[in-house]
Amino acid sequence: MTTWNLRRRPGRALGLVLLGFLTLLVLRRYLHLEPGSCDREVAQRLDWSNLTRPWLRRRQLGLQAKDQNFMLEDSTFWIFGGSVHYFRVPKEYWRDRLLKMKACGLNTLTTYVPWNLHEPERGRFDFSGNLDLEAFVLTAAEIGLWVILRPGPYICSEIDLGGLPSWLLQDSGMRLRTTYKGFTNAVDLYFDHLMPRVVPLQYKHGGPIIAVQVENEYGSYNKDPTYMPYIKKALEDRGIEELLLTSDNKDGLSNGAVDGVLATINLQSQHDLQLLSTFLFTVQGARPKMVMEYWTGWFDSWGGTHNILDSSDYDAVLTEAGDYTAKYLQLRDFFGSISGTPLPPPPDPLPKTAYESVTPAFYLSLWDALKYMEAPINSEQPVNMENLPVNNGNGQSFGYTLYETTIASSGVLSAFVRDRGQVFVNTVSIGFLDYKRKEINIPLIQGYTTLRILVENCGRVNYGEIDNQRKGLIGNIYLNDSPLSKFRIYSLDMKKTFFQRFSFDEWNKVPEAPTFPAFFLGALSVALSPSDTFMKLEGWEKGVVFINGQNLGRYWNIGPQETLYLPGTWLDQGINQVIVFEEKMAGSVIQFTETPHLGRSRYIN
Repeated sequence: MTTWNLRRRPGRALGLVLLGFLTLLVLRRYLHLEPGSCDREVAQRLDWSNLTRPWLRRRQLGLQAKDQNFMLEDSTFWIFGGSVHYFRVPKEYWRDRLLKMKACGLNTLTTYVPWNLHEPERGRFDFSGNLDLEAFVLTAAEIGLWVILRPGPYICSEIDLGGLPSWLLQDSGMRLRTTYKGFTNAVDLYFDHLMPRVVPLQYKHGGPIIAVQVENEYGSYNKDPTYMPYIKKALEDRGIEELLLTSDNKDGLSNGAVDGVLATINLQSQHDLQLLSTFLFTVQGARPKMVMEYWTGWFDSWGGTHNILDSSDYDAVLTEAGDYTAKYLQLRDFFGSISGTPLPPPPDPLPKTAYESVTPAFYLSLWDALKYMEAPINSEQPVNMENLPVNNGNGQSFGYTLYETTIASSGVLSAFVRDRGQVFVNTVSIGFLDYKRKEINIPLIQGYTTLRILVENCGRVNYGEIDNQRKGLIGNIYLNDSPLSKFRIYSLDMKKTFFQRFSFDEWNKVPEAPTFPAFFLGALSVALSPSDTFMKLEGWEKGVVFINGQNLGRYWNIGPQETLYLPGTWLDQGINQVIVFEEKMAGSVIQFTETPHLGRSRYIN
């Protein structure tokens, strides 16, 4: 079983919401609090409601790192931060999640800014809807949260290519996260569009942003000593004037420091804290110590087990659906004991509904669907996804790509496939090629036969060696050691516009024995106001689900994930379109539950 995410440190545990936090033990260490020591004086020092008093309106000094304390203007300031990523939470739920942060006793929001989503095509920028960064930051301000912004350009964040746009990889000589001209030119253009949105939101301009992070964990990458100073200058030249921070784990802290920038640490345990706290002192002396990321869990891999730890160690504060966990209750009790003022009441959990099961009524095989798609790309050799002449010359970022050619003999087929390629002789599946399986036997055929390889991009790694994350067929494909040629290539990105090509008249009733891969169409009826739910595809094998044209996510029966979170805000009152793209085997119904299901994996080799 291939693990697609090669991330070496904890990130998310299936959920799309990450909440970074300082645990009770970490806080007790940094605040030097012992049981029973929270007297009136300490409570007053930690009462961040004081920050709304009239003296704050001057806004001259901003957040400063003085000796061993953070200072906001002339007062000591304790940063109790949590992370919510606006691009991973429906916009309609931003306020709910931020109110829950505030009710937990946190006073500062941290968020990444994903370049790949904001500039999906070179020079075309999107800051609308769920990507409205300014609206998110202003919502935080309305609720009473300060903001630490982490704009990258590389953000890691368990997101595709660490948040870098895949079109950067069109350049065969690209060296990401260096001062390579092809990379810095793209960064400069991106920052030219991003920073004018950020600058007015800074503290000294009357906004909530009190600090900005320079890149992310560069000490672990460390390929160009001039890169971090370049990013620092790029921020400052565009008007960033608040406190600058770096963020590194134990592997990169020694190489990640930048002159004039406060170093912070990322970690997962009390043991790491003790070691890194000592090392941080050697790097920058008696400066305030800050844990930028206290990791909320370890990611899951398809075919692996679900990783979960006791709340006394480290885990998430909220679930993907925004529900409270035991960790939330523990942290709220702790912060409530030292805040000096009563914490606001936590919002009620959002309602959940188990909708009636959906039976797909219509179907369209992939092979029948091809005639409704854009004309294929004709190429003498295979072309990787990023270099396909699609999306206004920006290549293909996500989804599947279908490669077709003609063969006249059987034998051994070999290819460098990224990530997973289903091989067909005409329309008959004969197996898969992936990271481990690089060869497959072609059975006896008669005459000229169509060879097809449906390649899935399972996601570019977000940490480590990222320069080689091109997807599709990489280089030549060989039959009996002879390269094949004359390919027809279909880009199946499955964006909203992709499904708009299928009119209702083109769908057929589901047959008793469908031909796979195939699209299945059903209708989810919502009588009242839509509520959150969880979709379960028991009996289905592997594919992708789309709700009203929006990509809900992948499913795979090898686990450990067994349900997909469906936000109620994605649903309409009335009839909702459900499309399932299934690669191999369809179930009879699509089920819905009120709770997520995570089980043991069913390992398939």
